[in-house]
Amino acid sequence: MTTVTEHHQVSPQPDALATTVVTSWKAPIAFAVFTLAALALAVFAPREGDTTYRLNASDKDAIIIANISVPAMPALWVVVVLLLLATAFSVWLVTQKRRVPLWLIVVFAIVFLFGFLTWAGAGAMLPMINLLYGSLSLAVPLIFGALTGVIGERVGVINIGIEGQLLAGAFTSAVTASVVMSSTGSMGLALLAGVIGAMIAGALVGMVLAAFAIKYFVDQVIVGVVLNVLVTGLTSFFFSQVLAPNAAVLNSPPRFPRLPIPFLSEIPIIGPVLFRQTLIVYLMYLAVIVVFIGLFKTRWGLRLRAVGEHPQAADTVGINVNRTRFWNVALAGTIAGLGGTFFTIGSGIAFNKEMTAGAGFIALAAVIFGGWDPIRATLAALLFGFASNLQNTLSVIGSPVPSEFMLMLPYLVTIIAVAGLVGKVRGPAAAGKPYIKS
Repeated sequence: MTTVTEHHQVSPQPDALATTVVTSWKAPIAFAVFTLAALALAVFAPREGDTTYRLNASDKDAIIIANISVPAMPALWVVVVLLLLATAFSVWLVTQKRRVPLWLIVVFAIVFLFGFLTWAGAGAMLPMINLLYGSLSLAVPLIFGALTGVIGERVGVINIGIEGQLLAGAFTSAVTASVVMSSTGSMGLALLAGVIGAMIAGALVGMVLAAFAIKYFVDQVIVGVVLNVLVTGLTSFFFSQVLAPNAAVLNSPPRFPRLPIPFLSEIPIIGPVLFRQTLIVYLMYLAVIVVFIGLFKTRWGLRLRAVGEHPQAADTVGINVNRTRFWNVALAGTIAGLGGTFFTIGSGIAFNKEMTAGAGFIALAAVIFGGWDPIRATLAALLFGFASNLQNTLSVIGSPVPSEFMLMLPYLVTIIAVAGLVGKVRGPAAAGKPYIKS
């Protein structure tokens, strides 16, 4: 529900301009729903006992932080009160024709999450380092996919084929690394070959998307869906007919080892989570920074965004619109291919059918939730990764939350985030529109 009001400014000029303020009730409604959910847990499903938050990765850490125990029900009631206040404040903001700020949404989400975790972990110990570490790991392919989507849509091409690019990267990295490992015995060379092969595979899928969308003016959404089906079918066929009978040679990929960064890895809480990772995760950090700086601080990014917003204007100043779109979609494909390596050589897992399990579509949701911004899309992907890992953690500690609900939690968070909290969003103006030079 959206309210549009006009405020006419008092001005001595007879032709004073009117300003329009757009407010949305989506955030207050979402706040109210989650507040009622927390209240329902406190009233109808009370749980006695304390929840212990473990804040150390192991007892051998250089700096040991004492565990924190929180009484479940008193904490949950405090959370309910805070959520009620935040909801009331958001309602007041909208009635005053003001937008609900992002910081209030973030604070509300953190408070609700604390209350839910405290309730779910009553009488048990929550390993927070493992929860956060696993969340980051699950978010890695989502972040690579989100960066792919941001670049593609910023340049004017909607990329529904992120799922196919991730899957192609996973397949190619597993096969390439396995073959090189079996023939040379060099793990380092095998891992390098797997990364390069995955990036090439992702770029090739991107080139196919670009060719049909840019040269032949085929609907970009349809092309993306077809590419997903095509890559899924091809990789499933080769897995059944080629990889499975020759798994020892073709589907036994090595794994990137963890590389703790000296000093940084010993920082409490964030050290074990951020700086005891594999090379793929460190490349993800670098990719986020490079894409953000490139998009908003360089000539390349200015041209890219100009092509995605107003291709006619870009064409008049000498920018080759279609060429710019083609090569940037291919570049974005290399990022998605690199993200696909996480499923195989990044985790030491053999390739299997449809192992990406919809990660590309969640990455696309992160693009929208993040407003086509690399940093915000990364944060959205981390949220979805946290939701995915939460189901594993709560299952281990014996939470009363039904397993069926936990399985759907990542997708439920995706729907709520995109439909409930984002409000009205506008992507690049020329996204999805082929450019025909007049």
